[in-house]
Amino acid sequence: MGDPREPPEGTPEGGSGNEDEFRSVVFDESFVRAARIQELSARERLAGSFGKATRPRVRLGPLGTVPRQALILLLLILLAFGTAVYFGVSSPKGTAARPEGSQLTVSLVALSPASAVHPVADPANPFAALPTGYGDGALGLNTPTGAPTGHFSRVEVAKALDTVQRYLVASSMSPTVLVQGATADVRVFVTPGELAEFDASVAQPVDDRHHAATGWMVRFDPAKVALASNTVRVAGAMLVDEADGGTLRITTDHTFVYALKPAGAPAGAPVTLETVRRQLTFQFDRVDLASAQLRLVDSVVQAGPAPCGTSMAGFLQPVLATGQGTVVAPPAPVDPADHARPGWQVCGVLAGG
Repeated sequence: MGDPREPPEGTPEGGSGNEDEFRSVVFDESFVRAARIQELSARERLAGSFGKATRPRVRLGPLGTVPRQALILLLLILLAFGTAVYFGVSSPKGTAARPEGSQLTVSLVALSPASAVHPVADPANPFAALPTGYGDGALGLNTPTGAPTGHFSRVEVAKALDTVQRYLVASSMSPTVLVQGATADVRVFVTPGELAEFDASVAQPVDDRHHAATGWMVRFDPAKVALASNTVRVAGAMLVDEADGGTLRITTDHTFVYALKPAGAPAGAPVTLETVRRQLTFQFDRVDLASAQLRLVDSVVQAGPAPCGTSMAGFLQPVLATGQGTVVAPPAPVDPADHARPGWQVCGVLAGG
């Protein structure tokens, strides 16, 4: 018969069964007698006067109590969220990818004269026959005052309008750009994302809807054309709206009239009026506004009198009048079935010409 001090299943495996190993934790009789045993009454237990065997909690006022570990986790989440918001708001503007590549689309339309091109009656007053509504230079641009849009302030809109006005003056009225081949005064307005397209348009202009220098500026071949007057008459308007919440858009539609004569012609030589309509679409984000630059995204140019069939990508091609008048071949009929010719290359007839 087994020892009654052993458990029914026998001595645990690996155990010695010897009580000596527990001798160090056995309390002597005097310790047990000195121990004070307290039995709480029912009232004390209901009153909760005994210590609670729970983790300490932190008081949060009306939110009650929250365990310390939960509070630490909540604080870490709030700290991470605050850090993300801070860096999202305070990160420098412009770090997002900027538009690159061929952003500008150009449409060039030559306006052929319906009859012979004659010089103006009075070379000293070449614009005398123009109808009312044209102004001299920047006055004819009719730049509106800045008014706030849904996402852009009055100051931001006014700055965009000022940039567009200065661009139009530089690209449509500056003699160095018009007849001297200069481009630097226009290039300073171009955003970095469009510089490659601009430079390619100047270096190797081609009418492919993206690389025509005359989409960016009005220019005549210095070897053929000179200004008979530095004054440019202008009529038109500007429209301000938003392409989206972060993009301000300005559309301009102006007609420019130039007094031209052959390059090297003496004083008193016949003067011809050349009419150029420029319908342009500009876009700005806040980086563009800060740098006083613009993105030209669409350019429609009509110019005449001009011969059909002659490329206007590098320079506009005005028909200059002689004393007896200059006759130009009428535009050829367009065959819609001719797919060898780009559909955007069209020619019109100049009204009143």
